[in-house]
Amino acid sequence: MPYLDQSWVAVGTAVPDWLSAVDRKIRARGRLASLHVESDDPVLAAIARGIVRHHDDDRWFHGTEAFVTTNLEFAVALRDLLQRDAGHREDGFRPSFVGHILIEMLLDAIWLRDRPEIGETYYRMLGEKSATEVQRCVNVITGKPTDALAGLIERFVQARFLFDYLDDESLLFRLNQVMRRVGLAKLPPAVLDWLPDARRQVWQRRDRMLTPPGSPSPFPI
Repeated sequence: MPYLDQSWVAVGTAVPDWLSAVDRKIRARGRLASLHVESDDPVLAAIARGIVRHHDDDRWFHGTEAFVTTNLEFAVALRDLLQRDAGHREDGFRPSFVGHILIEMLLDAIWLRDRPEIGETYYRMLGEKSATEVQRCVNVITGKPTDALAGLIERFVQARFLFDYLDDESLLFRLNQVMRRVGLAKLPPAVLDWLPDARRQVWQRRDRMLTPPGSPSPFPI
């Protein structure tokens, strides 16, 4: 949960994920956002910078050896779990996608477990921002107006669902919400037996996943 010292930028980093939940046909692309980072509108410029940073961070994070390896291991483990679960339909299941999403959820959970004040600060900051102002800026950046984003942001703030990632059953519930939204098969309860091991793997590799190239570790000893 970076950039909390730059509140509108922090809001911007969440925009691509919010849009994927609102309308997957609308994308907050870094190329489009970069056209507005020097805008005379300070809120628009800051949100645009946040979107650009989201994509820049994704590029190095998803390219780390630790992320690639963990995603592959998670995909294999999930596929094996589903093959053993006789009642689960395997059609429409994308193990690599699920592994990818799960890694990011578990990394958020580690931040919240170790430093819960970060989550409180994040939600308090979002609650102080105007969701309609965010929607206005995003509509300018994407060029494809939506009137659904503000409502989603308000629900996101009210639900505080990032804290659900700390509990395995709640995490599986949230993960299955994503599965339903993208049209994939629901994950079975058997996944709960594997989640503690998945948490350990992500915790052991978090330093290698979250340290930007040429930067010090965000997890000093």
